[in-house]
Amino acid sequence: MSGLISVVLGSVLGAMARYFVSGFVARRIGETFPWGTLLINVSGAFVIGIFGGLARDPASALAMPNPWLFAVTGFLGAYTTVSSFSLQTLALARDGEQARAAGYVIVSVALALSAAALGFALVDALK
Repeated sequence: MSGLISVVLGSVLGAMARYFVSGFVARRIGETFPWGTLLINVSGAFVIGIFGGLARDPASALAMPNPWLFAVTGFLGAYTTVSSFSLQTLALARDGEQARAAGYVIVSVALALSAAALGFALVDALK
């Protein structure tokens, strides 16, 4: 039961963070391109890289089930959003913006993978 509570609490906070970050980016930059979702997914990938790097150490709190469930399954699961990414990519393509849709996919995947790797590297560098 404590695992479920960890996921629920993390999910609530992650969803709230996504709502605020996405809204902030939309108000500052606009909504003609899904910059908010891109920022959310890349920053989430960076944080999960850090958490994954920390979890490799058995003494880390993130190596234990409840902190991992709270931070990764809950918070980051609700914060990052492949469903919005998919919908926004499809919307770009349906609106005749195939090049922008393809660019969004390529940039999103490349930046997210790079951010996750950077998170792991940061943990390794700080050891």
